Amino acid sequence: MNQNPLGNRRGGLRIWVLLAFAAYAAYYWFSNRSIDPLTGQAVVIDRSISPEQEKALGLQAYQEVLQQERPLPADAQASQQVAAIAQRLIAKIPPVSDALAAEHGLQASHIEKSFDWKVTVLQSEQVNAFCLPGGKMAVYTGLLPVAQNADAMAVVMGHEIAHALLRHGAQRMTRGKLEQLGQMAGAASGMDSGTLQTVMQAYGYGSALPYARSQETQADELGLMLAAAACFDPRQAVPLWERMDKNSGGGAPPEFASTHPSAGTRIQQLEALMPKALDYRAKFCESAATAGAGMR
Repeated sequence: MNQNPLGNRRGGLRIWVLLAFAAYAAYYWFSNRSIDPLTGQAVVIDRSISPEQEKALGLQAYQEVLQQERPLPADAQASQQVAAIAQRLIAKIPPVSDALAAEHGLQASHIEKSFDWKVTVLQSEQVNAFCLPGGKMAVYTGLLPVAQNADAMAVVMGHEIAHALLRHGAQRMTRGKLEQLGQMAGAASGMDSGTLQTVMQAYGYGSALPYARSQETQADELGLMLAAAACFDPRQAVPLWERMDKNSGGGAPPEFASTHPSAGTRIQQLEALMPKALDYRAKFCESAATAGAGMR
């Protein structure tokens, strides 16, 4: 029987490269692992990524967006309405963060203390909004007719604020580093491009996409509690997502292939959270005033 020493050597090298990567990935994961006080879940954030670095990256991205989009004047009705919603949500971050952290026997880090908050309404048909690390926010005018009222808008804006508070951007950057290392390890081990592509696709469906969906679920919960505590009606979250689903025209990808939960899953999760949200509203809403006016 013929043997190929060179082939055996390459096979052994491939195994050792992959084992070395697995060992380093495990070390990296454990050494950068912590428990997020607002969710009680384990997160991995590279310790070299500081909140100040995130804030600088957020500001850079915000300035780039403003160069590409057309902001509404600050004195426009929509700008004033959105700014008022943002102010109410921001005011409730400290007590809501403390309450959520206490549920897990932890203390909130209050990363928001370093944020320089600013919200801008952008003239665009996009049905979207965002909040970048550091507190720079934007709402696209295309979202206004879908939201229809300030309660629903508060749910969306609370969700976006939650992404920044939970440092989801830093978590994605950390995960991206590991993904790049994994691709490099696969290439260094001699894995052919087709096999590597198959492995990365399997990783996407089995890990990366579910991870992204879990971040959306976390932001939904924190955002809903912020909206409720700020005296908005959290029950408007359900009809909001019914309208969002209708607005998509059925064009959304299936949930397993998406970074976001489906509208149906989201509605079920929000309905399950509603008793807690109403408790937060009763506990933290000092004013009987509501913000149910229409959005234009």
